[in-house]
Amino acid sequence: MPDRDPLDSPALQSKALLTLLMLVTVAFVWVLLPLAGAVSWAVFMAIVFAPLQERSALVCRGRRGWAAFGTLTVIVVSVLLPTFLLSVSITHEATAFYQRFKTGEIQLGDYFQRAVDVLPEWVRAGLQRMGIADLTEVQRKVVAAIARSGQALTTQAFSIGQNTLQFIVNLFVMLYLLFFLLRDGRTLAARAAHALPLAPAHTSRLLDQFARVVRATVKGNVVVALVQGVLGGLAFWFLGITGPLLWGALMALLSLLPAVGAALVWGPVAAYLLASGSLWPAIGLTVWGVLVIGLVDNGLRPILVGKETRLPDYLVLIATLGGLSVFGINGFVIGPVIAAIFLASWEIFTEVRAEQGRRSK
Repeated sequence: MPDRDPLDSPALQSKALLTLLMLVTVAFVWVLLPLAGAVSWAVFMAIVFAPLQERSALVCRGRRGWAAFGTLTVIVVSVLLPTFLLSVSITHEATAFYQRFKTGEIQLGDYFQRAVDVLPEWVRAGLQRMGIADLTEVQRKVVAAIARSGQALTTQAFSIGQNTLQFIVNLFVMLYLLFFLLRDGRTLAARAAHALPLAPAHTSRLLDQFARVVRATVKGNVVVALVQGVLGGLAFWFLGITGPLLWGALMALLSLLPAVGAALVWGPVAAYLLASGSLWPAIGLTVWGVLVIGLVDNGLRPILVGKETRLPDYLVLIATLGGLSVFGINGFVIGPVIAAIFLASWEIFTEVRAEQGRRSK
């Protein structure tokens, strides 16, 4: 009987296949890294708009391609186009604000000095020791910072065309991939569930948790951000503060940070109004910020995000902050998703160990 070829060993072939799978997976992820944002948002949008896609498929009598095209059109018209127009308006207002600052119409130094003058003596002494109570010194530091920023902007100006091209490419990739994810999402999810080396119940649980967290985080945070931005912008407009659209957009962006986001904008403005002698506007803005804008964060966010993701509020905050620091703007979704999968995986592991312990008795 001839000797058996060692390469025919099932164990060796299994290890070789696993090694090959890991290598090509790492290589594929490395290839996708330049388009990670586009791919991530295509997946997120496909999950969020999956219910609309299913309703569209019913209307189109099962023709999922036409249904995906209709859903994609709705996304472009109702989400992407308004976002683009709003971004143009915010950019215009930010440019106008910078020009007023550059021409001296807005005197940040005077505002700062007024705020310092009404502070208690011990606070001013502390600021003096830190070297930030002197108006001249503060102005010098601000001018130096603006000069450095101007140099950085000049350096980056040569790459504007490249960045614009990259944005267009990413947008095209996202929309192109989104169409196929909408059309074939159910089939791809079933294949992924079948390929994972887990028990079917555990696989279904993890995928359901992933989809639930993505849907709740995207919808919940976007709704909360829009509501807080609108409420904050309206308050600034009513008080006659320059650039209400710009500050409202900044509050909407910072509201991605639970509990503290929007207050980072309206809080200092309320403090300045109080320092400048505008007592009632300061009180009104504070009450509006705490009771109205804060109520949106404390009341609406847990309903839209926390309860559906089944994550504690403190874990949502930590995961969001960590995700933003690691993944940038995409992190406000990726962070809570990783946290939710982390908890679900440990819950499954604990249940499996408990089950194995009962069987061994």
